[in-house]
Amino acid sequence: MNKHLVCYVLGWVMIVIGAMLSLPIIVSFIYHESDFLYFGLLAAACMAVGLISIKIKPKNTTMYVREGYISCALTWVLLSVIGCLPFYISGSIPDFTDALFESVSGFTTTGATILGTNRQIEDLSHSMLFWRSFTNWAGGMGILVFMLAVISQLSGQSNMYLMKAESPGPVVSKLIPKLRGTAVVLYAIYGVMTLIEFLMLVIGRMPVFDALTVSFSTAGTGGFSIKNAGLMAYEGHYYWQAVATAFMFLFAVNFSIYYLIITKKFKQILLSEELRWYFIIFAGAVILIGLDLTINKVYDNQLDIWHHAAFQVSTYISSTGFASKDYDLWPSLSRTTLMIVALVGACAGSTGGGLKVSRVVVLAKSVMRDIRQMLHPNSVYTVKMDGKAVKEDTVRSIHVYLTLFVFVFALSVGILSLDEKMNFETNFTAVIATINNMGPGLADVGPTKNFYEYSTISKYVLIFDMLAGRLELLPMLLLFNVECWSNKR
Repeated sequence: MNKHLVCYVLGWVMIVIGAMLSLPIIVSFIYHESDFLYFGLLAAACMAVGLISIKIKPKNTTMYVREGYISCALTWVLLSVIGCLPFYISGSIPDFTDALFESVSGFTTTGATILGTNRQIEDLSHSMLFWRSFTNWAGGMGILVFMLAVISQLSGQSNMYLMKAESPGPVVSKLIPKLRGTAVVLYAIYGVMTLIEFLMLVIGRMPVFDALTVSFSTAGTGGFSIKNAGLMAYEGHYYWQAVATAFMFLFAVNFSIYYLIITKKFKQILLSEELRWYFIIFAGAVILIGLDLTINKVYDNQLDIWHHAAFQVSTYISSTGFASKDYDLWPSLSRTTLMIVALVGACAGSTGGGLKVSRVVVLAKSVMRDIRQMLHPNSVYTVKMDGKAVKEDTVRSIHVYLTLFVFVFALSVGILSLDEKMNFETNFTAVIATINNMGPGLADVGPTKNFYEYSTISKYVLIFDMLAGRLELLPMLLLFNVECWSNKR
């Protein structure tokens, strides 16, 4: 383990965090709030520590898999701890565990919250609300991806390992030959789409601060709101919710598709099986829920039925976690459909969570291949995506990921079951919501409830699940591997 190199990377991360903490200072001045003191001190401390850490560059800047994954995991732990300090030291969230839970939920774009029971979200200052929503935006595309876009101190292969550890999906590829250029392109697309959503909401007469925070949370598919009722607080504003529906859907699409649109490579877009299945899953879920709501006469107006069906499927498939209605009151079929959609999740290479559509498709095809192989032992079958054979290493990694997912999921539900205040439905969906970075679940962690009532131990389990889910499990699990920390290769 090249510990000096890991510290060097974390030094740059501290500088980036310091820069991020400077932004709420502007909001504090605009609204004449005193919170700029907390953000200013933290920003200065992070900058100072970061500058000291990068002062001496490591002699060996070659990063291998373990350094990449450990650097990534430690980055997100460090980010979460520092990110919670403004809430904690200002007294906005006086309990450290709760403050950490909120910070982790924000950066991992989960959207689960402990606010609403002991303290209303509206009680937070504008700068704290801005920081809370900004964590969704910052975590959406990834801190290390941003870092790679602005610095070029490591070798290209080192950058690849960092990006692979942080980026969602079974395969990470470059959009253009240089990885730093890829990071720049990704953040440019991300920023422009966020700006477009913000402008559309402002044009629809949403208050500017509301539009900014909603855009942050939608872009990062995080789901934090500045209202205790979330987007249900905007009930009746169909245009605002429709814009959110559209952009939640769009941010859950693989960002390479947008690059192909920009470069006019439309044939490659048509070949994308993941995109095709993403549309099919989304449309199928909306139709199923819409019909279920119609048959059960949940709403009198057909516009309400299809509007809320599309909104909730969009928020669940993208793992955003917004709610336009209390869907916990919907029929069982509708709620079950939403949970299944949440498990499948968004496309790889997007800001959304879940297993990812590409993984589910490859997994289904690999199962079908094995069945055919059993029936015809002398035949040779390959798993294909987009007309190309999928490497066996990729298929194997998907099986490993699913195995780890089931193991972590089962263990988490088992530990939460010791918290006897909560029932099985609550615990089961709470783990689904956190490990898929989705936000609210059902029952006592539903759209009108929160995670405040969980014990401290349960909250730390859910904190781990959020981090593990955002980093696709392996980086967080490797932190507990003793061999990974040794100097042997």
